[in-house]
Amino acid sequence: MLRQDIIDAIGKTPLVKLRLNDRAIGQVYAKLELLNPFGMKDRVAKNSILEAKKKGILKDGAPIIESSSGTMAAGVAIVGTYLGHPVHIVTDPRIDPITEAKLTSLGCKVHIVEKMSPDRGWQGSRLELLHQLLEDNPGAFWPRQYENPDNPGAYKELAAEVMEDIGHVDILVAAVGSGGSLSGSARALKAFNPNLKVVAVDAAGSVIFGQPDNPKRLQGGLGNSLVAPNVDFAVMDEIHWLNDEEAFAATLQLAGEEKIFAGNSSGSVFAVARWIASQVDENTKILAIFPDRGDRYVDSIYNEAYRIEKGVNTLRLPDDPAHVSYDTVVTSWSYSKIEAKGAAQHEEETAVR
Repeated sequence: MLRQDIIDAIGKTPLVKLRLNDRAIGQVYAKLELLNPFGMKDRVAKNSILEAKKKGILKDGAPIIESSSGTMAAGVAIVGTYLGHPVHIVTDPRIDPITEAKLTSLGCKVHIVEKMSPDRGWQGSRLELLHQLLEDNPGAFWPRQYENPDNPGAYKELAAEVMEDIGHVDILVAAVGSGGSLSGSARALKAFNPNLKVVAVDAAGSVIFGQPDNPKRLQGGLGNSLVAPNVDFAVMDEIHWLNDEEAFAATLQLAGEEKIFAGNSSGSVFAVARWIASQVDENTKILAIFPDRGDRYVDSIYNEAYRIEKGVNTLRLPDDPAHVSYDTVVTSWSYSKIEAKGAAQHEEETAVR
């Protein structure tokens, strides 16, 4: 299929029916967002930057500054630099060499914070530096992936693509970080099916759904040490948490069984979608969004020496998750109904902090 330029190559990603295992009954379709030029956040960068230019918020040649340790950085890099904007990415020491090489090769300036904020983790430190760069660069545009409505708005096209391919979705399973992909996809898909069930996937040790923060968690791409405004609890029905070892195990299974070389966000979503497929009837259509490819994890998830060093090489992944109440602190694969009251309380507590 001919695309007019690299920005036009963003979107229209493949939808693949997974073969799963003997326990699976329902149908799982994987939206391979990892096959965008750099990954799923290419959609967000494209929509956010083009909308900012259309509205006159982003002037020609003005800098673009964003905080990211992975796929959003690459998305902003590809769209911003292609359109002639200097791009500054604020990140932290967790950035992998492959992502850093991609950013610098595209012409980005990469700023790496040195110390973690004692109360807001790496995210807090990155945002402090980002605000300083905005002061130093008058007229710069900040895509604000955590709160910009053009982040979730980017997924209207994803929903339309899925509807064109399979016509109906009963259950959506997606990872949560900035909140844009799950919230945006859910809202767009609910326009086609108001009874859509929405299942969020997070990392144990992420604060998004009321868990205590563990800044030493190994998973990247999903989870957060703050609750982004784009996380729309109102559209979600259920939350699953996986720990590092379980996420790594699922990611390796995804590569070995489905031949999809992905990151741990995709691996965790795969594990949850596969399990849900064992709990429903054969006519149920489950959409699983796979956001991240595996290249940035070659030295971690896909490296046995690293897994041994971190104590996660047993690769335990339960056949079934534990069902817990929403306010339970979890350390292994667990799931809960998302209680509106609990979500509201957590948002209020986060605002106070």
